[in-house]
Amino acid sequence: MPGAVDVRRADTRFHTDIGWLDSWHSFSFAEHRDPQNTHHGLLLVLNDDVVAPGTGFGTHPHRDMEIVTWVLDGAVAHRDSAGHEGVITRDVAQRMSAGSGIRHSEMNASGTEPVHLLQMWVPPDTNGLAPGYEQVDVTGDVKSDELFPLASGREPGAAIHIHQRDATLWIARLNAGATITVPDAPFVHVFVAYGAVDDLETGDAVRLTDAGARSYTAVEDAELVIWETHAELLT
Repeated sequence: MPGAVDVRRADTRFHTDIGWLDSWHSFSFAEHRDPQNTHHGLLLVLNDDVVAPGTGFGTHPHRDMEIVTWVLDGAVAHRDSAGHEGVITRDVAQRMSAGSGIRHSEMNASGTEPVHLLQMWVPPDTNGLAPGYEQVDVTGDVKSDELFPLASGREPGAAIHIHQRDATLWIARLNAGATITVPDAPFVHVFVAYGAVDDLETGDAVRLTDAGARSYTAVEDAELVIWETHAELLT
């Protein structure tokens, strides 16, 4: 039987606007709850955040979650209870493994400019691991019009490792007119970080379920953030 193709428009996402934070949530998050929209495959959170200068997320806890941050513009300062510190900018991949428990803060590193970032969560395949952190500059590694494995537990060439053997995060930066084919997997989530592909514009997403290796063509320069997962979160 043919698979499912579920298009989600940018303005249908949950929205949080509290002054210092303007956030669009692809799935149920915090006080935004919809039992029919909790995840896709293993992807539990995809938050599209703009954080005001000199502000950010104060110290808070996480447990048994793989958290990947991808900055679209600006810089984020990270600090956690395991002693890790780092500044994440454009083209720097970052992963925090919460494991058995960690506390961290994420602040806008600038006092004058906002930061725009994507924060994405998938559960680990093993609970109770030691907390961990990884930060890698991928400048020059992301090639135009190609899929790049940014974070994965299954792709040996991925920039950073996540403790989830059934998930890969791909990045694709497309020049206008270029076509990319997304992986053939049980669950694929395609998010348009900027630009436009086919009939999808900035902030739009498509959720593919057993839909095969579908192709997308850039109408204008674009960046796609693509999660390929081979299992489904049980809730």
